[in-house]
Amino acid sequence: MAYLYLALAIGAEVFATSMIKSTDGFSRLWPTVACLAGYGVSFAALSQAVKGVPVGVAYAIWSGLGTAAIVAIGAAFLHEPITLVKVVGISLIVAGVVTLNLGGATH
Repeated sequence: MAYLYLALAIGAEVFATSMIKSTDGFSRLWPTVACLAGYGVSFAALSQAVKGVPVGVAYAIWSGLGTAAIVAIGAAFLHEPITLVKVVGISLIVAGVVTLNLGGATH
């Protein structure tokens, strides 16, 4: 169940981060409300996830997969370029998350 909460936390965080640009500096009401609600759901779900997943592992997965998803969304929908530096950075993040999961974290 903890990993379901973690998945919800990641999805809500990705949604909220995707909404930031449309808030226009938090000057547009409804995109701002959606963004803040997304972060609220994300932190609430993450707080439930850490009941069953070590906090270091949960945070690494949450931040790493969230970052990778935002890079993909930026490239797909916001026409941001995918550079070699971005590919290497995301690869290192994924490798770090995998290493944490394989490297003896107790579940």
